[in-house]
Amino acid sequence: MNTRQQKILTSLIEEYTNTAIPVSSEILVKKYQIKASSATIRNDMTKLEKDGFLYQPHISAGRIPTDEGYRYFVEEIMKDRELSVNEQKKLQTELLKLKAKNTRLERTVVKLLSGFSGALAITGANKKEEFFESGIKSLINQPEFKNIDDVCKLAEVLDVVDEKFESIAKDLKENETKIYIGNENPIKGISNCSMVVSSYRLKGGEKGVLALIGPKRMKYAKNKSLIEYMKKILSSSAVLIIVAGNLYLATALAGSR
Repeated sequence: MNTRQQKILTSLIEEYTNTAIPVSSEILVKKYQIKASSATIRNDMTKLEKDGFLYQPHISAGRIPTDEGYRYFVEEIMKDRELSVNEQKKLQTELLKLKAKNTRLERTVVKLLSGFSGALAITGANKKEEFFESGIKSLINQPEFKNIDDVCKLAEVLDVVDEKFESIAKDLKENETKIYIGNENPIKGISNCSMVVSSYRLKGGEKGVLALIGPKRMKYAKNKSLIEYMKKILSSSAVLIIVAGNLYLATALAGSR
């Protein structure tokens, strides 16, 4: 894939992520200022489709990424990002608000992850075999789940999701973060979803798992950074400090104050 085709794939994924509508060459030309003629972009999109990175759901429609298209984007194009200082402070503030209500840390974490990502969040400790989830409503409200059959399949799978996560957690290496896209998903029955999942270890040595499940058009870089940051909080010695009358979450980790 040449540089221009990578730009086309990246722009198409960005547009589809935001709209959930198949993307036309006209949109790419007008909105993303790709330095090429409409004809060249159309030819590149046809090439990307033939190579398995895009597909056209209807003859008259634009194109959307395939699982292979997302995988290429995640591995070859996407850059890891860290949460901005403002994003970190916002997360810390919301964490303190929830903890002030004496909510269990695990429930607090999944509520935050779900709220900031719009995806289904799951967390739990392996030893206790106890998992917590939040965000099912957000997930089924996505355009991908307009069909009632898809919603029923999703609900059926999520009903036993704790059993699935026990085996997923065992396959994760220490502090490893994995991205499963579509049919790669180890949770069978939700091939129209992707999952970002990572292991963590509490200060007491207990191993746990964090995951975000959402549509394949999820914001992979953002969701990965959310998982990584929350994992740092869970793995560190967290304490509360007061600065200028405001509560903050301080950790032993540099850069996470």
